[in-house]
Amino acid sequence: MRNKNWMLLLVFGLLLSVVVACSGGDTEDKPKAEGAGEDSAAENGEQVLNLTNPEVIPSMDPSLATDESSFIYLAATMEGLYRLDENAAPVDGMATDHKVSEDGLTWTFTLREDGKWANGEPVTAHDFVYAWQRAVNPDTGSEYGPYMMNDVIKNATAVSSGELPVEELGVKADGDFTLVVELENPTAYFETLTSFGTFFPLNQKFVEEQGDSFATSSETVLGNGPFTIENWKSTSNSWELVKSEEYWDAETVQLDKLTFEVIKEPQTAVDLYETGKVDRVDLTSDLVDQYASHDDYAVAADTFVYFIKFNQKTTEALANENIRAAISRAFDKQALVDEILNNGSFVANGLIPADFTPLPDGGEDFRAVNGDLMTYDTEAAVEFWDKGLEELGTDAVELELLVDDDQTTKVMTEYIANQLQKNLPGLTIKLKQVPKEQRLDLDTNMDYELQISRWGPDFLDPFTYMNLWTTDSGNNNMGYSNAEYDELVKATASTLATDNAARYENFLKAEKILFEDAGIAPIYQSSRAQLVSPKVEGVFINPFGAPYEYKWASVGSAE
Repeated sequence: MRNKNWMLLLVFGLLLSVVVACSGGDTEDKPKAEGAGEDSAAENGEQVLNLTNPEVIPSMDPSLATDESSFIYLAATMEGLYRLDENAAPVDGMATDHKVSEDGLTWTFTLREDGKWANGEPVTAHDFVYAWQRAVNPDTGSEYGPYMMNDVIKNATAVSSGELPVEELGVKADGDFTLVVELENPTAYFETLTSFGTFFPLNQKFVEEQGDSFATSSETVLGNGPFTIENWKSTSNSWELVKSEEYWDAETVQLDKLTFEVIKEPQTAVDLYETGKVDRVDLTSDLVDQYASHDDYAVAADTFVYFIKFNQKTTEALANENIRAAISRAFDKQALVDEILNNGSFVANGLIPADFTPLPDGGEDFRAVNGDLMTYDTEAAVEFWDKGLEELGTDAVELELLVDDDQTTKVMTEYIANQLQKNLPGLTIKLKQVPKEQRLDLDTNMDYELQISRWGPDFLDPFTYMNLWTTDSGNNNMGYSNAEYDELVKATASTLATDNAARYENFLKAEKILFEDAGIAPIYQSSRAQLVSPKVEGVFINPFGAPYEYKWASVGSAE
């Protein structure tokens, strides 16, 4: 499935000189084994793909979405100024051209006049102004708005903190089809940022008419992309993407429909695949052994890094650096990826993933240069643990570990919890397994102690990971703060914006600080072991942003 040339992507990453940031009707939580993927569509000559999803869609609101699933469906139903093609290069979306001022601070986009919302209304520059203002408006409560726009769009930081009104954000409409964007600093790859979900337009009249119901059902969603979402509510376990005839490039879209079913049990998903009911499934470790020699078996490497978050603000034990350092070193990551996951994933001993971006001089990969910063080491873990317990004045600590409720995460979490309790005397781990949408809410509200989370890049630059842990980041949500770390990371998007070599030196130093503080505990960098029907064609896997692109997908011959 992954048919992109990674060398091209790495070269593309080198060109990025500055950075700005990187989850039907209602049904019960049971698979519809007899309904999905029926042959009637094929008999009618329709182009239909039938797929699964591991959870309900957390959000279809571009301002509030923060996860993989949400961005997949937003990218299918909406379109920003540009869209990513099969080589992760920007191609025409709502914009057909742009000009950049000599100082790199003013970007003027020319919008197409045939862009339409699914209700037939034109997409205009005013829709982008409204959406971007809404994303940084503190009343909206967006995490990604400030994360993606602060220190990038002029005045975004002041607007998101409530110091300036939203009208002062550096984005204006010059008529209906010209969008003028002012930046805080030169940002050479700002063009690629505009393909990301947070920068999608919104129809102000429609959003305000829906009120609190906006983006909670098919009826309260209005897109401008290749597909519309049908038969969906926020709690739905099935839904459809249907080709939009109002989309400006509808002639290019070959699929008539994609159906999706929430399947949390991997074996159930494989059973559906074996009977031709679905066209792609992810495999867990036990299933990899069974299907590794299957003709449809494929491994798709990605750049998601999984890690443990420590709530240092509300949990006394986790405010202790020695306790965090102990937990970070006390579980065998190699055994986890080899025996528990068994899907091509590999150990993460840092934050920036391997094979993501080389240093600007065209030399070694960032991960190779900075090396292993947090490794499995039970002897060191016990030393840190004993120091931490002494400082806390106790001989026992009980912590709750928050995780998603899918089967793979359950098995992985039980393994990690057992390892921690075995290797750190006096530690008790209680598991709290909840649906992903609920975990994201608990994370936002900092209502957790330990949490297994992950991050995938929003663009090809270390900043997409490093900016997560600055003190004021909307994605920090764990109380981590280090002034030197903040200074190093923020300088890469301001004073060092045009000096890529210096930027990367800052990233290297900042990453080391993060793990000297035991800010997070890295676990692994993921891969997807899958069964993919040979009839699935033209589904692109993006290295950042929405993992799957369906605009150019089609159904070919399975022979």
